[in-house]
Amino acid sequence: MSKEFNGSKLRSARVFQGLSLQELGQKISVSRQYLQQLENDLKVPNDEMKKILAETLDINIEFFHGKNVNPLTEDECHFRSSRSLTSVIKQQVIEHGNLFVKLTNYLDQELELPKVNFISDSLIKDANDIERIAERCRLNWGLGIKSPITNMTRVLENAGALITYFTDLSEKIDAFSMKRQRPLIIRNPMKISACRMRFDLAHECGHIIMHEGIKTGDYKSENEANHFASAFLLPRAAFYNEFSFLTLNRSISWNKLYELKLRWKVSVAAIIRRAYDLGMIDAVKYRSANIYLRTTGQSKEEKYDDSIILEAPEALKLAINTLFGDNINNLNNILTYLQVNIKFLQRIMGDVDSLEDYNINSVHLWDNVIKFPKNN
Repeated sequence: MSKEFNGSKLRSARVFQGLSLQELGQKISVSRQYLQQLENDLKVPNDEMKKILAETLDINIEFFHGKNVNPLTEDECHFRSSRSLTSVIKQQVIEHGNLFVKLTNYLDQELELPKVNFISDSLIKDANDIERIAERCRLNWGLGIKSPITNMTRVLENAGALITYFTDLSEKIDAFSMKRQRPLIIRNPMKISACRMRFDLAHECGHIIMHEGIKTGDYKSENEANHFASAFLLPRAAFYNEFSFLTLNRSISWNKLYELKLRWKVSVAAIIRRAYDLGMIDAVKYRSANIYLRTTGQSKEEKYDDSIILEAPEALKLAINTLFGDNINNLNNILTYLQVNIKFLQRIMGDVDSLEDYNINSVHLWDNVIKFPKNN
């Protein structure tokens, strides 16, 4: 690897850490202009400055050397976020994604991770096509089209996706996904509703399946991903059957809705929207239902949200634990490959606790999806 200083790698580490040029400069007592010159390769830092920068950014000096290999671009990423999302936050998320891709590539070299089994289908002319794609996806994964999804996170991980958290990023981002060699989904755990989290994951699944190579974030693509999430979590055949009571009475039976919310693990707001989209309720009843949710303080947190357990990603934690186990050298190999220290690795993984806390017995192993290291 070339030992030549690469200013863009400095920028990558700085942006990942959420630091502006001014903030990093204050930390190490240099000017903003000097750092900008380093990042634009107009100046080269001496060895002492490299060491200071590396220590401040939780990376090894070697991180600054070599080229950026196939970095992510904004067009490759799908953001589930508010309209007020700034370019600064987007760049921080993209840098998080870049490092997560690198970690994933290493794990794929060393372990037999679950085989990637995502269909790809971008033939969308109307709403019926999205319904078809969602049903095709469920059938491809052996889920059928009549029953609730017990664990949305596990479904995606069994299909080969890796899911992590970005605990230190803006609450304006609900989720972020990308489809490289392996689908990656980064989720914001600040959203504490299990129903919203499951919907966000299904939304990102829709982007991965329907929007490969398509820039998203506009009304059309977001609406398509939302429709996919609704159709995937609440397949229409089962919905017509179990939610038919919505069409039988003038007033909505909220007790019945909450009962089915707990069964399907989907918010009442999403259920009402699904009924409206399928023509089971008219605009008047749909509006009245949303007014009820607002006036009862359920716009963001609904009744019985706390009765549905939040799903935790398992595959990434299990893969890391399987890789290094009791052998600290394997962990050191990961750190050397990424050219970061353990604090930085924890942030990539979204784990704010010590990696020493990982215990293989505390992670649920299903269907042996994580295999032994390839060299065993």
